[in-house]
Amino acid sequence: MWQIPKTTQYPIYQQIIALIETHIQDGNLLPGDKLPPERELAATLQVNRSTLVRALDELSARGIVTRKQGSGTRISEDKWGVFTGRKTNWRHYVSQGAFLQATPYLDKIKRLQTEAPQDIIDLASGELPVDLIPKISTPALSWQSFLSEESSEDIAGYKPLRSTIQKMLADNYDIPTNLDQIFITSGAQQALFLITQCLLKSGDAIAIEAPSYFYALSLFQSAGLRIYALPMDDAGVKLPELEQLYRKHRIKMVFVNPTFQNPTSLTMQTKRRHDFVALCSKMQVPIVEDDPYSLLHFDEEQEQPESLKKIDPDNVLYIGSLSKLMGSTTRIGWLVGPVAVVKRLAEARQEMDFGLSIFPQVLANHVLNDIAFTSHIANLRETLAKRRDALIATLPKEVTYTIPAGGFHLWCQLPNEKWEMRDFDIFLQHKLLVMPAFLFGVHESAIRLTFARLNEQDAPKVGEILQDIFTKKGRS
Repeated sequence: MWQIPKTTQYPIYQQIIALIETHIQDGNLLPGDKLPPERELAATLQVNRSTLVRALDELSARGIVTRKQGSGTRISEDKWGVFTGRKTNWRHYVSQGAFLQATPYLDKIKRLQTEAPQDIIDLASGELPVDLIPKISTPALSWQSFLSEESSEDIAGYKPLRSTIQKMLADNYDIPTNLDQIFITSGAQQALFLITQCLLKSGDAIAIEAPSYFYALSLFQSAGLRIYALPMDDAGVKLPELEQLYRKHRIKMVFVNPTFQNPTSLTMQTKRRHDFVALCSKMQVPIVEDDPYSLLHFDEEQEQPESLKKIDPDNVLYIGSLSKLMGSTTRIGWLVGPVAVVKRLAEARQEMDFGLSIFPQVLANHVLNDIAFTSHIANLRETLAKRRDALIATLPKEVTYTIPAGGFHLWCQLPNEKWEMRDFDIFLQHKLLVMPAFLFGVHESAIRLTFARLNEQDAPKVGEILQDIFTKKGRS
């Protein structure tokens, strides 16, 4: 493992850097792994200790390793606060690039999904299964009819669809908007990408919830942003910690998923929402509210919390999408914000030639105005609630969780044994696909179980597998 070719093409210290990066990329070195002591590693590599120290110093400066006197050198466990916008280094472009590669754990999940789809129980994929995608007929339009609809489109999107979204926001969230405040995107991630590219600059600091699916999005690193973890409790993000982050790192924007949050399914409480919005307004820090799940609440009688956008229309950029309601192939999302912001993002997309086809917009508008869509949402809520209950009923008593009131996910705390990153491979060995906490930026003994794809006949098997895993883990 610790051998370098010692060619003349690169200095030896760069060859050491490349060796360590390759081992990380191949999964031989995982976050948190400790490297051998410097003297021992230098001897194994047959290099001067000063050469090794130079390589480790550069890796530390990039945030790839962490070095502490008396504790040695470890592979960095996360990317909170790591600034990737350093000087150009062409040697790393092919192996790394701006967008982070999948982790070895996710690679193993994808391999099982491809090679043994019939043998696995998939509680990892955060998308609707085929049986929950709405059965709504498409409009009988000719090719020419579709093309003629382009006359109703401008750089912010198809106007009839924007009008439909405007009505949805008013009816479901009591958010009043003007048409020029609504921007149609090809999914939520395009909206996030345009925000990072157009409203922030390399080196800016942002705060995101911890845990959060945002942590896995490479678009933040590709923009050279510094990411800081915003801790949460049962009521939502912790405001004193947000204020500390702002003072210490000059946070420029906060990204939150306050309703049925991914991965925890927690919903920020009403008072916390108002206090959070007021604090951000005081600090003049814009909020990005990602809201893919709020229509998927399970209790019709329970009053749903106000959208952050309704509480503070001026300081919140609101992002919605259809992917969690109609399937991931429905590449339609929307951003609601100040007119100047919508205009800037729309112009930027046009400059980048990231145009949005008229076809999915016309189809989305048809579906949203079809009376069957209302019954689809009702059926979706009912089915998801049943699958949630089927999953909870089978969980071993050692697992602790908060019952989600909506969405797709169940966040489970595992028994007290210490779970290292490699330990989670035991789930894959049992063909049970789950998402460990480290994928969401936190170091907890926890997993996200997505019940949207759970076949209710498989639910008892989940409990049996988990019990077997905990028994084996307890013996190890």
